[in-house]
Amino acid sequence: MFIQQSFRSNDEAGCLYLVPTPIGNLQDMTYRAVDVLKGVNVIAAEDTRHTKKLCHVFSIDTPLISYHEHNKKERENYLVERVKSGEKIALVSDAGMPAISDPGSDLVARFTAEGLSVIALPGANAALTALIASGLSTDEFTFLGFLNRKKKERETTLKRWQASLSTLILYEAPHRLKETLEAVREVLGNRQIALCREITKQYETFVRGRIEEVLSHIEQEGIKGECVIILSGATEEEIEQLQEAPWWESLSIKEHVQAYIDDEEMISKDAIKRTAEDRGLKKRDVYQKYHIN
Repeated sequence: MFIQQSFRSNDEAGCLYLVPTPIGNLQDMTYRAVDVLKGVNVIAAEDTRHTKKLCHVFSIDTPLISYHEHNKKERENYLVERVKSGEKIALVSDAGMPAISDPGSDLVARFTAEGLSVIALPGANAALTALIASGLSTDEFTFLGFLNRKKKERETTLKRWQASLSTLILYEAPHRLKETLEAVREVLGNRQIALCREITKQYETFVRGRIEEVLSHIEQEGIKGECVIILSGATEEEIEQLQEAPWWESLSIKEHVQAYIDDEEMISKDAIKRTAEDRGLKKRDVYQKYHIN
């Protein structure tokens, strides 16, 4: 067990500060964030070129070191040793809260495993900013970040949350937005959403409505800028329907495959694949049951 008392006086103890930076509006930088960045020994930044510009605006001359997805393993030991020696380090991402959809989460895990103090500062965050202005429920919410680009993995993730009352929060790039919303509609239905783009920036836009309405808007107007998708949770009626037994529950595997062949005029290969997906089985196992037994 490790108990961290973040502000008990010990000037010689090192620590890692997690410092949020503006997601678009420089006025969202807090006084405390500036003070911390000026006072630490080094700033670990996702992109030092980007952070250097921020530091220039706020007259911060602390040395910078890169820490990103491609060098995080080699940097971890270096940063841990510096903190163990009593130094204070700040971690920043390009925008927003470090460790959210960000390699910084691995660094935090390493520091806490080593029994080193990690101090988080509050500040700008796209997910929560979008959520509270979405008009959807904030009583219970789940952050899913970027969905997997692969169709099967993305579908698996969405199915996991089909029967959840929780509001879902997603991140997405504009060039993948249409594909992602179509995948969400296919798995979760035509739910109520708020599409939030360019949060805190000059062209901040909220598009609220059903998924089909938002997709129609995207077709007509297009979308630019990084997006946050706020998605309503399942209704009680939807949950009841999902909890009902599947139509094929009483059928054998062979009967399940045959039903697709007879009712939907599928060839056996496609019927076997669909049956395997329904039951969460491997295709070869269904193939053997259908052709051999």
